[in-house]
Amino acid sequence: MANIKITQIKSTIDRSKKQKATMIALGIKKLHNPVVKEVSPQIMGMVAKVMHLVTVEEC
Repeated sequence: MANIKITQIKSTIDRSKKQKATMIALGIKKLHNPVVKEVSPQIMGMVAKVMHLVTVEEC
C-alpha cells in the first residue's frame, strides 16, 4: 500500500481533547516533525479530523 507523510503545522493548544488524542494516536509529537504512515481507512479518518492542523504528502 501507499504511504503518506503527515506533518503538524499548527499547535494543539486550545484544541479539544479528542483532537489532541488524535494527534497522539497518529504519532505526532512536535511541530514540523513528519511521521510516515501506511494509508488505511482508519488513518485517513484520523487525518480528516485534524486536517486543519496538519499537511499530508504522498511518499
